[in-house]
Amino acid sequence: MSQSSRQAVVSRETLETRVRVTIDLDGTGRGAFRTGVPFLEHMLDQIARHGMFDLDIECEGDTHIDDHHTVEDIGITLGMALAQAVGEKRGIRRYGHAYVPLDEALSRVVIDLSGRPGLVFDCAFTRASIGAFETQLVLEFFQGFVNHARATLHVDNLRGVNAHHQAETIFKAFGRALRMACEVDPRLGDALPSTKGAL
Repeated sequence: MSQSSRQAVVSRETLETRVRVTIDLDGTGRGAFRTGVPFLEHMLDQIARHGMFDLDIECEGDTHIDDHHTVEDIGITLGMALAQAVGEKRGIRRYGHAYVPLDEALSRVVIDLSGRPGLVFDCAFTRASIGAFETQLVLEFFQGFVNHARATLHVDNLRGVNAHHQAETIFKAFGRALRMACEVDPRLGDALPSTKGAL
């Protein structure tokens, strides 16, 4: 697999949002975000930094209504970009997992770039919002992502008291797990990490 090809630029436009995502799976952890949702930008930065992806995301959305469409559609477009960047998935590890703590909070994320969308999300947020950001939108982000990345994702917040810490451990662990799953395994060469011969 040519590492120089592990990049994607995807644009998606609806009546509610216009989203553009640029991703480089072999980056340095650089992120640039212009979404109109400050807390989401903080979380996207965790994905970039801990995934070691270069990630540039722009969105113009109907945030005058609320943040729902913007958050969901960014998840969707990021999933599309990830799917394009990994391509046929030849030579990658496919599976990734991470535990990440932040003070009293601890989250576990496990991902399989399986070609089958699926999300198990278990987080009882201790607050309905973090500042102006509704915590239920974290689930919407990941649902959009898995549907379009065609990945199986398990997200478990194992403990936490501070809702900001709960969310941040989830996004950090997601970045780390995704980084592992996307890594090139030199022992695989150009082979697919599947007994089916297709992902």
